[in-house]
Amino acid sequence: MVVYQPEKMHRIMLKLSGEMLAGEKGYGFDDEVIDRITEDIIDLRKMGYSLAVVLGGGNIFRGGTWKNQSLNRVVLDNIGMLATIQNALYLAEILNKKNYPAEVYSAIDADKIAKFYTPSRARNALQEGRITFLCGGTGNPFFTTDTAAVLRAVELELDVVLKGTKVDGLYTDDPKKNPQAEFIRSATYQQCIEQKLGVMDMTAFSLAQEFAMPIKIFNVTSRGSIKAAALSSDIGTFIHP
Repeated sequence: MVVYQPEKMHRIMLKLSGEMLAGEKGYGFDDEVIDRITEDIIDLRKMGYSLAVVLGGGNIFRGGTWKNQSLNRVVLDNIGMLATIQNALYLAEILNKKNYPAEVYSAIDADKIAKFYTPSRARNALQEGRITFLCGGTGNPFFTTDTAAVLRAVELELDVVLKGTKVDGLYTDDPKKNPQAEFIRSATYQQCIEQKLGVMDMTAFSLAQEFAMPIKIFNVTSRGSIKAAALSSDIGTFIHP
């Protein structure tokens, strides 16, 4: 079994859903949750990690899932991408107020509020030690922020994608419905496909597989969880070639 090797992971992509920022409210921002997440991010930065962050926008608006399916999917996805910009701006501002430099780069041209994303700009920010938020999705409709996270990780030659969720990792079945479900510590891309393990949407997962970008799924709901996932092979599920 291939295990996660923390000593080889220096440049990290952190992927968090927008819903995570809303906490139990389900909408908007839970300031206690955001304070905890930003403190976790600071913990990693203190240890010298390069850290890029992609946030979803589901706490504000989730493109493509509106109940009125007669609405234009492109418009809905664009609204969702704008929501990710709001989330990135908010967390970056909090980090800057905590004296940890953060920069926001958007795949959608919104130069009044965020710098336009290019790999070279983001790479320079990471090299200069800034926590780098990459928002606006891929800049295109029909693609999830999971896909954006993997794409940016590949472009920036990062070491791993850490995907924070509300569960400990992957199981052979839904542990809430099946108490016999077994936790999966490590799995290959092929095993995930064969066993139909829901790691990410297939576009994101296929991209990770093609470029051998490792993914770690972990529970991000407690203080210190991001640092623990980065530093320990005993936390979460490691997906690898």
